[in-house]
Amino acid sequence: MEYPWVSALLSRITIDPAICHGRPVIRGLRYPVEAMLEYLAAGDTLEDLLKEFPDLQREDLLACFDFAAQSLKLKSQHILLA
Repeated sequence: MEYPWVSALLSRITIDPAICHGRPVIRGLRYPVEAMLEYLAAGDTLEDLLKEFPDLQREDLLACFDFAAQSLKLKSQHILLA
């Protein structure tokens, strides 16, 4: 099912070979999606990250979630869980 807000959120994620070695980043600002997700997985809240990185917006972080979800849909992931 397509949602109108999905493309708006995903447009916040950019991939440019000249920025962070082509890793997905938020709005070309050199904040890798992966790093933001790692902060959140470690227990930081959206509010924590917004305070730490004042040039980010809430929608930027939501875009990271959406990018991760869409990425998982594209390929099979096999993770060994201990």
